[in-house]
Order: sequence, then structure tokens, then C-alpha cells
Amino acid sequence: QVQLVESGGGSVQPGGSLRLACTISGYTSNNYCMGWFRQAPGKEREGVAVFDNSGTTSVADSVKGRFTISLDNAKNTLYLEMNNLKFEDTAMYYCAAGSPPHCLPRRVGGNWTAPRAGFHYWGQGTQVTVSS
Repeated sequence: QVQLVESGGGSVQPGGSLRLACTISGYTSNNYCMGWFRQAPGKEREGVAVFDNSGTTSVADSVKGRFTISLDNAKNTLYLEMNNLKFEDTAMYYCAAGSPPHCLPRRVGGNWTAPRAGFHYWGQGTQVTVSS
């Protein structure tokens, strides 16, 4: 049984940093996408960053230069390093796992997107609040 458990959320002032972690268990395939999504109140869940089994990382345009995704295989843990946080980063953040090619990010109308339908396993989420 695949389980994803997020941690590391919290409250931070604008310009601050947080590191989210997602411990992964039960996912045995060598072909994978591991991703971070977020959902703000009243908005759809959107992709933030994706790491695939080729080692390729990709982040949304809105967080480029501020967020970094990484995977520690030895610890079975996915990370999202978030710097220079902004009010608009406030959301519930979810870890997810899926199988290529359907989970691979793409550009739709010029906008970076990670297809939610390509991710079959989801964590329960961790809240990130950016406020002064």
C-alpha cells in the first residue's frame, strides 16, 4: 500500500522560508513522478513542482527561482524547499506520486502545468500560511 505523509508546514512572514518533506512508503516502481501540488481556498489544486525518475526537475513559473524540489532516495523522502515566500503561496500543500508519461509536466497555452490525473497517490496535505 502506497502512503505519502507530508510535514514541515507552518506560518511564516513574507520573505521567509520553509522546507516541506514527504515520506514515501510502498511505492516500488522504478518509473515515477513525485510532485508537489497546492490548493488555496476557493481555487483549484495546482502543480508546483515535479521530480521524475530520470532526475529531471520542473517547477511552475510562479515559483521559479524560489522553490526547489529534491528527492532523497536513501530516506524515501521528497522535499520542497521554499524561499522568499509570498502571501499568494498560502495554501494546503500536497505530495503526490504517479507514473510517466501521464504525470510529466507540460505547457498548455504557454503555462506550465502538472496533470493531476497522472498522479494516483496523494498525501493528506500540510498547511503553509504566509502572513505578516
